[in-house]
Amino acid sequence: MVTPYHLAMEAGVLQVNCQILANREEGLAVIMDPGGDADRILAQLDKLGVKLTHIINTHGHFDHLGGVTDLKEKTGCEFWIHPGDAPLVAAAKQHAQAWGLPFGPAPTIDRELADNETLRVSGMEIHVIHTPGHTPGGVCLRWGDSMAVGDTLFQGSIGRTDLPGGNHSQLINSIKKRLLPLGDNITCHPGHGPDTTLGKERKHNPFLTGMFSSPF
Repeated sequence: MVTPYHLAMEAGVLQVNCQILANREEGLAVIMDPGGDADRILAQLDKLGVKLTHIINTHGHFDHLGGVTDLKEKTGCEFWIHPGDAPLVAAAKQHAQAWGLPFGPAPTIDRELADNETLRVSGMEIHVIHTPGHTPGGVCLRWGDSMAVGDTLFQGSIGRTDLPGGNHSQLINSIKKRLLPLGDNITCHPGHGPDTTLGKERKHNPFLTGMFSSPF
């Protein structure tokens, strides 16, 4: 298994951080959370000289799904997500419309993720960590000392839990029990905003230190 080349780019009207993992030796790529702008993502993959084989999402909110259907149609790639978020995927168009945003057909899920499994895709290894709380099927996706944390954890904050399926105590438990034990040196790539590390969040995140009880 190769060490992935990693690149992040903002995609979609809500500026979701789409994570690109490229195996440049074999010319293959996996992406996470393509929030939109499928053509821009494909152009970036072309620059890297890689073909998209899989989309693996951290969760099923519509802003993280915006580019999935187009990318599947244009590349033939597969779309994987935790089964706990399948209802969110199915309802993505209605949820987007509630925010006054357009959304095409909901993507078809090709495979369900399982907690604690190691995915071997395109010559790369990605470990799945189920972290419910922001959504029932939210996961974090780790490769080496890097991890896509979606909307579970942000620099100085956490994911919102006032949307359907959200649970504040469950989210805090997911972060403290599933993520922080991984070690302070793990770099976290959130679904929105700047990168951080588990060490920084352990020390300074007010929702983890007890300064704030709930953001909503």
